Amino acid sequence: MGFQQGLSGLNVSARNLDVIGNNVANAQTVGFKQSVAQFADVFAAALGGGGATQIGIGARVMDVAQTFNQGNVTPTNNPLDIAVTGQGFFRLSDNGSIVYSRNGQFRLDREGFLVNTLGQNVTGYGVDTLGNVVQGQPDNIRFDTADIPPRATTRFEAGLNLDSRNSPPAVAPFSPTNTRTYNFSTSGTTFDTLGNPHTLTLFFVKTATPNQWQMHGTVDGGPVGDADVGAGAGNPVTLNFDTAGTLTTGMPLAANLTVSSGAVSPVAFSLDLTSVTQFGAAASVNALSQDGFTSGRLSGYNVAGDGTIVGRYSNGQSRNLGQIVLTNFVNPQGLAPLGDNLWEQTADSGLPLTGTPDSGSLGQLQSGAVEDSNVDLTQELVNMIIAQRVYQANAQTIKTQDAILQTLVNIR
Repeated sequence: MGFQQGLSGLNVSARNLDVIGNNVANAQTVGFKQSVAQFADVFAAALGGGGATQIGIGARVMDVAQTFNQGNVTPTNNPLDIAVTGQGFFRLSDNGSIVYSRNGQFRLDREGFLVNTLGQNVTGYGVDTLGNVVQGQPDNIRFDTADIPPRATTRFEAGLNLDSRNSPPAVAPFSPTNTRTYNFSTSGTTFDTLGNPHTLTLFFVKTATPNQWQMHGTVDGGPVGDADVGAGAGNPVTLNFDTAGTLTTGMPLAANLTVSSGAVSPVAFSLDLTSVTQFGAAASVNALSQDGFTSGRLSGYNVAGDGTIVGRYSNGQSRNLGQIVLTNFVNPQGLAPLGDNLWEQTADSGLPLTGTPDSGSLGQLQSGAVEDSNVDLTQELVNMIIAQRVYQANAQTIKTQDAILQTLVNIR
């Protein structure tokens, strides 16, 4: 009878409006994935078969399926807001129970753990004492906020050009306080074992011998010892160049400096001048580098595309703090929604496939951004109008059947 079909049509239309209304309500929910109501027709079971004359008895909701297509990525000012571009879910630990989410709005709790707004821990790989990522069983990610210790300079490299057109200084002997006793100088910072900075200054003096210079060095105004020349601290090093302006003196030099700061003394380091040239151009410094640094305090962090969390320190150094992992499933639509932008594994979803972002089928991470809801609000409003019309049409079939029944009742 037509009442059955019309009633089932009202029920499925109401369920469809529920799904559409939920999508519209979550149009601004970060990481939300829209749902689609899927319908099926209903026939009465008949042992003999209904044949071509069998008429259906209405419709039913077969499934409410979620669509996991990519949402738009919106930049934010929080470096711990992380968006997934591509496949995969964040793996979260809720007191040991593993759940999954696409919402990457994270923060640090008071103990330094990376958590979401519900306090659930983001899982991934930790690091060793040197900041190297140690891959194994994913665990709760915790930032090490302790200061990184200083490192004494062990290598100092200088790249510069000495002007071959220079004449020997008119005033002798060399004095670091008299600019008339040398042709060129440059300086850089070195560090002792306590992280105290010391200024290394190199002075270059042209000799009367063609293609030959003498280099003097001071640290904080005091002489630099040089083991290569073997004549004691403060003695110059002779630098020889060939006719093409290339340095021929063997490098590196073994230098050391005496400090009174309570650090290890002397501080031994290699002084490498391999890149020094003597061309007919103005003297200039091309590069200065050394490998020491003072202690540093964590001042900021960012997340790389592969999930590596890189901490930035006040001394200019950077160090890995951990690596976020992602998890994918053979059938993401088989995940069970829990609310709060969370899903859990089911038998239909298959086993979790966990790995580092940007590997295999897993997507990349983007720091300082969030993934918006994938709800197309315009399409949902159109769907709402259609669902409303379908509801009205089913109500009309019931009204029509009622009118027909009333006609039959009124027959005399």
